[in-house]
Amino acid sequence: MNMSGLVCFLRRSLLQLECRIIQATGLDGPFDPALSVYGPNILPQTQEGKEETTETSFLDNVFWMAAPKKRRTIEINRTRRRAPESMIKVKTNIEPCVQCGHLKQKHILCGFCYEKIRKETAMIRGQINVMEGGPLKTPAQETIVLYDGESPGEADQNKRIVERNRKRPSWFNIY
Repeated sequence: MNMSGLVCFLRRSLLQLECRIIQATGLDGPFDPALSVYGPNILPQTQEGKEETTETSFLDNVFWMAAPKKRRTIEINRTRRRAPESMIKVKTNIEPCVQCGHLKQKHILCGFCYEKIRKETAMIRGQINVMEGGPLKTPAQETIVLYDGESPGEADQNKRIVERNRKRPSWFNIY
C-alpha cells in the first residue's frame, strides 16, 4: 500500500467513525481528531462543589529536567574532554625534602617525614595514657618529652615530663 492509498483509507475510516458517532449520540457536526488520555490522576482536575484534596499525583513526584535534543558525536566529546582547561596542570613547584630526600611540593610538609612524626607522637600519647591511667584522666597541663641524655630545665618545673628510652630523632625538634 502506497502513501496515497493509506491517506484514503484513513479518511474513509474517519468518515465512517463520524457517521457511527452521529447515529449513536444524535450529535451532528464535524469532529476533529483529539488526543485522549485514560487515567484518573494523570492531569489535575478541578471539580466545582468539592473540596480540594491533598492527594498527590505521580506528576508531583517527577523531577523535570531538560533532555538533549541530539546526541553528541564522539569527536565533540573527545575534544571537550581533552581540552587544555580540563587537563591536570603540570606542577613546577616540586623539590626534594631537606630531611629525607623524597620529592614534595614547596611549602608543604613532606608525607614521609609527617608519617615518622605521627608514629612518634602516637607512641608518646600511648606512654602518657599508661602514666595517667587513661585518655580521659589526663590533666590539662603542658607536657615535655625528654629522651636519653636530656634533663629538665628550670622552666620545666610545673610541666608533665614524659621520658623516652631512646635517642632523640634528628627530625623531632625540641621546640
